Amino acid sequence: MAKDKKSKAKSKSILTDDSLKFLKNYINTPSPVGFESSGQKVWLDYVKPLVDTHFVDPYGTAVGVINPSETFKVVIEAHADEISWFVNYINDQGLIYLKRNGGVDHQIAPAKRVWIHGKKGPVKAVFGWPAIHTRINAPDQKETAPKVDNLFLDCGARNKKEVEALGIHIGSVVTYEEGFDELAHDYYIARAFDNRIGGFMIAEVARLLKEHKKKLPYGLYVVNAVQEEIGLRGAEMIARRIKPDVAIITDVTHDTQTPMINKIIEGDVACGKGPSPTYGPAVHNKLLNFVQDVAEKNKIPLQMRTVSRSTGTDTDSFAYAHEGCPSVLISIPLRYMHTTVEMIHKSDIESTIELMYETLLALTPKTNLSYL
Repeated sequence: MAKDKKSKAKSKSILTDDSLKFLKNYINTPSPVGFESSGQKVWLDYVKPLVDTHFVDPYGTAVGVINPSETFKVVIEAHADEISWFVNYINDQGLIYLKRNGGVDHQIAPAKRVWIHGKKGPVKAVFGWPAIHTRINAPDQKETAPKVDNLFLDCGARNKKEVEALGIHIGSVVTYEEGFDELAHDYYIARAFDNRIGGFMIAEVARLLKEHKKKLPYGLYVVNAVQEEIGLRGAEMIARRIKPDVAIITDVTHDTQTPMINKIIEGDVACGKGPSPTYGPAVHNKLLNFVQDVAEKNKIPLQMRTVSRSTGTDTDSFAYAHEGCPSVLISIPLRYMHTTVEMIHKSDIESTIELMYETLLALTPKTNLSYL
């Protein structure tokens, strides 16, 4: 019993005041697909003192490197981009119509506040939506549903010229206003925990290695990739460049305890009950077993899940890069994915950081990952 209490105490001590300050700043900084530089700067400023060197690729993927001279290379990776919108059309009345930038959910948009990132800086706007009185005029009339082609932004401009005077142009990217907040019982909420929480966790792994003065027998590449939300593109580019020998990917997965989610299809995963590694073709079985053994030795609870074909995460890009790279996916449970109130539990953040950290300490270039 005393040992269990000690283990729990260790997990609770992982996050520091500085860690949480970084998390809030990072989460609140817009980092839309294809325009991730603002968020990447925040991330890289935090990581630079924790690594030996760093670099940024042509499309903005940021990498911190520990032991860059080592030939055996291990990656821990997350993606930095958040779903968003593009300005696509401005009508004569000054209303702004949009296209998706990534898998943004149009049904949550009505009455949301946003930032339009134009040439003169961010501009406040709202998703306008007709009052309920005007949407239903007869008992048998169906209510108008939000769709991409009937959603519009109102920034207060009275015509197209006034919109353009604010620096808003075709191609301006739009992000939701909501930022980091805390709920009861150690829950955090924000937009874009998918997957800036991953970027936070890999940065914290680097911090623990630095603070505990751990010497790794390989090169560690702490990778915060761009453009995952539109097809794993950033991971595809950086995997070809680094050519890692092992990759540990972190992303989010669905908490399946809320209404309208089918556990038969999505599995049984809950916030607050630990990280959720994945079985699937792209996931290397021996590396996954290795991670599970590390979790068992360190009394870290896991919630296993499966995928039928691809993982739908950057794991796929790393697994199938160059001659093939043994890769594993460690997800963190999340409620309300691709909304402005994505919800995660503090204990899962700490457990996932601890699992990655202990896995890196146990891993060596001699770890046998051969199937035959």
